[in-house]
Amino acid sequence: MNRTKRVTQTMDYKTKQGRWVRKMLLLYWMIIAVHFIAQLGSYLFLDYSATPYEFYVRILFVPTLIMCGSNFLAELAYYKFNRLSFVILFIASTVICWMIIRLNYDIRIITALCLLPIFSSILFFTRHLIWLSYVLQVVVFFSLLAIDGSFRAYLSAFDIVAIPAFLTMSTFLALIIQASGRDLLVDLHKTQRAQQELMISNAIISKMSMTDGLTKLYNHLSFQTFYEKALEYAEQGAIIHLAVVDIDNFKKINDTYGHQFGDKILESISQIITEQITANDIAARYGGEEFAILMFEHTFEEAYQIVECIRREVEKKTFDEKMQRVSVTVSIGLKSYSEEMNKDTFFQGADDYLYQAKRSGKNKIVAELNHIA
Repeated sequence: MNRTKRVTQTMDYKTKQGRWVRKMLLLYWMIIAVHFIAQLGSYLFLDYSATPYEFYVRILFVPTLIMCGSNFLAELAYYKFNRLSFVILFIASTVICWMIIRLNYDIRIITALCLLPIFSSILFFTRHLIWLSYVLQVVVFFSLLAIDGSFRAYLSAFDIVAIPAFLTMSTFLALIIQASGRDLLVDLHKTQRAQQELMISNAIISKMSMTDGLTKLYNHLSFQTFYEKALEYAEQGAIIHLAVVDIDNFKKINDTYGHQFGDKILESISQIITEQITANDIAARYGGEEFAILMFEHTFEEAYQIVECIRREVEKKTFDEKMQRVSVTVSIGLKSYSEEMNKDTFFQGADDYLYQAKRSGKNKIVAELNHIA
């Protein structure tokens, strides 16, 4: 189970990473579009020292096609070559950023755009992606410096030293952010796991507080809660029947065979009750050897049939103890709710029927006054 959970968590993590890759690709498309519009607007509305051919071919369309091509390759890797998607994504971001820097190096602050791939890599909490982004920026910077005379001529000696130093410091800052973010995620995961364990513990404790430890039926306290709620439904017209079940001669059984044997009988009868009632019914160990059953939305005949099945199954059951077979019986009082009743008279009516069954021979159901089945 733990292995399955880890696999599920890994799949969820990869799915989230995939969503971030998708967002980064969308961001790069937006950067390309904004740069295209800004360049075209600058040429059309500002004093731009370039011929139409030089601008449209060398400055606008060719660089834009290169940037679009690199981002398209990243899109393709995202969908087709998942293992390479991160590498190609950061190669594409490097191409896009340095293409924009190369075209606009007269804007001094534009070189800061090379930090975008480095700080984007923080999102994936993988150290080697930060180093990959750093190496790509340094390689492209020195490559431009070596092969592009106009770019080299525009930079001062201080720029040539400061830009790599700035990239290095920014990379170490990104590594610190990544490490602290990973620690935060670990702490968050531990907190969530602790909360989940606490919720499970609370659910177990809550269930234990509502059920009887021996019979696994609801206990007296939880039955009272259900009973009061059932009476509210009954007052609104719901059909409710209450059966009170008592094991005949249980004290004698305990005195003869011991309490351990008595517990065995209680468990067995609880199992019979659980098997005979429907999913909508509620059964509880009301106290000692007495059980209470709330039955909802049954006709009187159906409710009677349920408790009759319980009585017969208990009667058929035998227990082996001290080289002899022991059988037990139950007496049952069954009462249907009517409008003139309240919670006390309703329960008292079922309880009175139970004692009529006890006094009239036991192992039977009394369901109405003067009627013994």
